[in-house]
Amino acid sequence: MSVYQFKLPDIGEGIAEAEIVAWHVKVGDTVEEDQQLADMMTDKATVEMESPVAGVVKSLAGEVGDQIAIGSVLVEIETAGDASAAAPALEEKVEQPLADGAEVPTAAQEEAIPVMAVAKPEPAPASAPPPKAEARPEPATAPAAHGAKVLASPAVRQRARDLGIDLGQVKTSSDRIRHADLDAYLLYNGGSVSGRSAAPRADETIKVVGLRRKIAENMQEAKRRVPHFALVEEFDMTALEETRAMMNRDRGDNPKLTVLPFLITAMARAVAEWPMLNATFDDQANVVTRHGSVHMGVATQTDGGLMVPVIRNAEAMSVWQLAREVLRLSEAARTGKATREELTGPTITISSLGPMGGVASTPVINPPQVATIAVNKLREMPVIIDGELEARKLMNLSLSCDHRVVDGWDAANFMQTMKGLIENPIRLLSV
Repeated sequence: MSVYQFKLPDIGEGIAEAEIVAWHVKVGDTVEEDQQLADMMTDKATVEMESPVAGVVKSLAGEVGDQIAIGSVLVEIETAGDASAAAPALEEKVEQPLADGAEVPTAAQEEAIPVMAVAKPEPAPASAPPPKAEARPEPATAPAAHGAKVLASPAVRQRARDLGIDLGQVKTSSDRIRHADLDAYLLYNGGSVSGRSAAPRADETIKVVGLRRKIAENMQEAKRRVPHFALVEEFDMTALEETRAMMNRDRGDNPKLTVLPFLITAMARAVAEWPMLNATFDDQANVVTRHGSVHMGVATQTDGGLMVPVIRNAEAMSVWQLAREVLRLSEAARTGKATREELTGPTITISSLGPMGGVASTPVINPPQVATIAVNKLREMPVIIDGELEARKLMNLSLSCDHRVVDGWDAANFMQTMKGLIENPIRLLSV
């Protein structure tokens, strides 16, 4: 018997330490080679630590939220043979973090559509057998084969552990297990997804660590340093919605158009006239940079955390090209293939909650940007036009600006320019 010391490897250029964001083992657990031990988070990404040896866990370096220096012992594992001979070169086994170098999402990303997941696939937990089930009809999809790698986000894995569910027994019709698959598993195996239990739910204490901690810090810093002001304007979307429906009926191989590509087009056209909103502010050097190109950040929520994929040179794209780019970036982020360039350097941001967007909102700016727009929900409302009552499709856009850089005059004119484009789709789509 010998003890193998699993040391935290170098997981990124210039990284001196990493934070423990999740333990997947505890002292006394028996682990297999390549079994997941912990999730470690650097300034830019989350990296999974897998055991290079099989054995019994003897000690862990710290608790969730602790910072561990590169090269220090993370886990000690008692092995049956010579641990040093059994373990391969660890540095060769650790994969680079997803989207290494990506910007940490900040406050503006709190208003994002929940659409994408970026966590790297994890092996299934070895503990907790599935609950015994009565013979009931089950979904047509099949569970993962024994020993196969189960794809699921960290949030789904944590929920499965809390519920005592073996992810290897969960059926799914997609490439990875999602919360809806856990709901279906509970439903068909005697569980409950309605939340109506005989006993009240116990209080839950959640430690703020990892990506959530960084988001909280950046939100606080953004509100502390940036003097925000907000402007909400109402837009008549009736003509644009008719145009969008017409284009979708004859779209061919193009992706289905949502309202987002039209809004991005309007923003890109409007900042050409009011460039102070497409700017970044270095408040240490007191330098404002007005950007010639529009690198549009699209605030998006994922299972792994809030992110802002960036559409480069949005001003040069058609609505069809923008629709493709939104889909491509969404897929890249969902599968963990988004590059550093695709996740950094926005010059202005758009954020949407879709049909859940509410009537108005006050998005928080993502420094060093100086402006961000939040899209609120579309509503059909009665409007008096030329003395006649008509049903029109209305939507509010909420603009937040950094008042150190953007004056109210610039913001108001920017919104009126957007309004003129959105309410007249022929102008919006003309070259």
